[in-house]
Amino acid sequence: MTSSLTGTLLGGARWAGIGALCVGYAVLAHLAAADPSPDLLDASVAMAPLVALALVLAWRSTHRHWMLLLCLAGCVALYFATAWLVQHYNWVFLLQHVGMQALLGLAFGSTLRTGQTPLVSRLAALVHAQLSPALARYTRQVTWAWTLYFSATAVASLLLFWLAPVAVWSVFANLLGLPLLILMFVAEYGARLCLLAPSERTGPLQAIRAYLQASPGPVPPAS
Repeated sequence: MTSSLTGTLLGGARWAGIGALCVGYAVLAHLAAADPSPDLLDASVAMAPLVALALVLAWRSTHRHWMLLLCLAGCVALYFATAWLVQHYNWVFLLQHVGMQALLGLAFGSTLRTGQTPLVSRLAALVHAQLSPALARYTRQVTWAWTLYFSATAVASLLLFWLAPVAVWSVFANLLGLPLLILMFVAEYGARLCLLAPSERTGPLQAIRAYLQASPGPVPPAS
């Protein structure tokens, strides 16, 4: 009992820490993107996720030492390109936001092709031993919904960056990104409660576990 409670508390603390990190970076990124007097700190905030990702991938590589040296060389190149980065760092923010939304939209949308199992159906198969026709149809529709959500977000980001002040774009991309994502999850959960039988509903915690356990391996097709 004690170990179970400790594990729950540690898991909750971990998720709280991840949430605080995401919120903190979103606010910091907005302040950097909307800064009327760009400086090196603003450019560093923009580049931080890319550098961190490169270091993680290098550390996990089978050629760790060479990849870390390559990252170091990249950091040196960025240092010599400081003036250019300070002038164009908002393009880095844009590419990160639009690129992530587009990749997620592609990840969901590519599974809607004929002969493919929709991504949400794959996740549901991790919770349910077999998908009923109603659940298979619903999960396909939800996969469409997520595809459209991420695609629309990417398009809206591009339009706002092009047509509106950067500060307005940053509010949408940095400050509203997480709330909109949470709202999408809440809306989908509400639809699940209305459209699915109680035995076929998956709770938020089960859905999160399914997302974390998802793998690119083969998943039995929905029946």
